[in-house]
Amino acid sequence: MSAGAVWAVVLVSLGCVLIRPWGMREWMPALAGAVLLVLGGALPLREALGAVGQGGDVYLFLTGMMLLAELAADQGVFAWAAGLVARAANGSALRLFGLIYAMAVVVTVFLSNDATAVVFTPAVAAMVRAVRAEDRLPYLLICAFVANAASFVLPISNPANLVVFADAMPDLGHWLGAFGLSSAAAVGATFLALWFTQRRGLRQCLATPGAVAPLSRGGRLTLAGLGGMTVLLLTASGLGWRLGLPTLCAGLGSAALVAVFTRQPVWRLAREVSWGVLPMVAGLFVMVGALDRLGLAEAIARSVRAVPGGEVWAVGLGLAGLSNLINNLPAGLLAGHALGQAGQRVTAAALIGVDLGPNLSITGSLATLLWLTALRKNGISVSAWRFLRLGAVVMPPALLAALVALALAG
Repeated sequence: MSAGAVWAVVLVSLGCVLIRPWGMREWMPALAGAVLLVLGGALPLREALGAVGQGGDVYLFLTGMMLLAELAADQGVFAWAAGLVARAANGSALRLFGLIYAMAVVVTVFLSNDATAVVFTPAVAAMVRAVRAEDRLPYLLICAFVANAASFVLPISNPANLVVFADAMPDLGHWLGAFGLSSAAAVGATFLALWFTQRRGLRQCLATPGAVAPLSRGGRLTLAGLGGMTVLLLTASGLGWRLGLPTLCAGLGSAALVAVFTRQPVWRLAREVSWGVLPMVAGLFVMVGALDRLGLAEAIARSVRAVPGGEVWAVGLGLAGLSNLINNLPAGLLAGHALGQAGQRVTAAALIGVDLGPNLSITGSLATLLWLTALRKNGISVSAWRFLRLGAVVMPPALLAALVALALAG
C-alpha cells in the first residue's frame, strides 16, 4: 500500500468516525480502517497486534473511568450536583455559566475529560432544561472546551497523558511543577474566550428550580467511591505507577460496593457503558502504527531538531495542528515515539499541544467526539463548521497562554 493510500485510509476513517454515515457507530470506521491497513500490507499483522497492545494502560484507564462515570450518573450523583448548581445560580445566566464551568473543571481533573463529555454533558442538558434556558448551547459548549482545556491539570485528567509519557510519566510533584501554571492559564483563557463568544446568550432570564432531593444511599456510596478513587490515583501518580490498573480496580470496587448495599446487579450498569470506545481506540493505535511505519514519527523528530531554541513552540503548535488532523490519541502516541529522548520540557510542550490543541475542531479529541454523541442523544446538533469557527477564537489564546506559562515555569 502506497503512502498516499495509507493517508487516504486514515483520513477517510477519521472522517467517517466524525460524520457517522448511514448511522454507523464511531468504532466501526476506526476498526474498518485498521483492518484495511493490515489487509493492504501497510502494517503486518504482528505489528498491528503490537500497536493494539500499546494501548493496554489506556483501555484499563478508560474502562475504570467509564464505569465510575456511569455509576455516578446511575446513582444520581451528577443530577444531585447539577440541581444544587442550578439553585445556586438563582436565575442568573452568567452565574450559572460560571458554576457549570467550575464543576466541569472538577469533573475533568478528577474523572478525566471523557467523563465530562459522556456523563456530565447529559447532566448539564438536564440542568438547563430545569432552569428553562432558551439558549442551551453556551452551557453545553463548556463541557466540550473544558474537557480539553483542563485535561493536563493531573496525569489522570486525560488518557492522552498516559500515551504521551508512557513509561516516563513524571511523579505528581514534578507534574504539578511543570503543568500547574500552564493549566491555570489554559482554563482561565478558555473561560474568557467562551464568555466573550457566548455573552449574548448569557443575558437570558432563568427559572430557579425547586428543592433538590438528598442523595440516596447508593449515591452517597458512589460519592465516597469517587473520593477514594481520587486518593488512590493521586497516590499511584505520586509513586510513579501506571494508572490504568488502579483506575479499573477503583471502578470495579465502587460498582461492587454499591451493588452489594443497594442490591442492584452490576451488569445493569455495564450495559450503559460506551464499550465501543475501546475498539475505536484500538483502531486508532493501528493507524498510528501504519503512519509510524511511513516515518511520520521520525519526520516529527527532524522538524523539532530543525528549530533549535524554539522546540517548545514548534512542538506545541505543530502537535496541536496534527491532533486536529488525525485525532489527539494517535498524535500523542506519535509524539511519544518521536520525542522520547527530547527532554522533559519538549515533551511537556507536546502534551499541551495534544491536550489543548483539539479545542479547534470536533475531530481533535476523543472527548469531543463523545460530546457530540451525548448532544445527539439530547436532540442537539453542532456542525463541524460552527465548532471550527468557535474553536478558532477559543483555542489559540489558551494554547499560547499555556505555552508561555510553560516557558516561564522553566
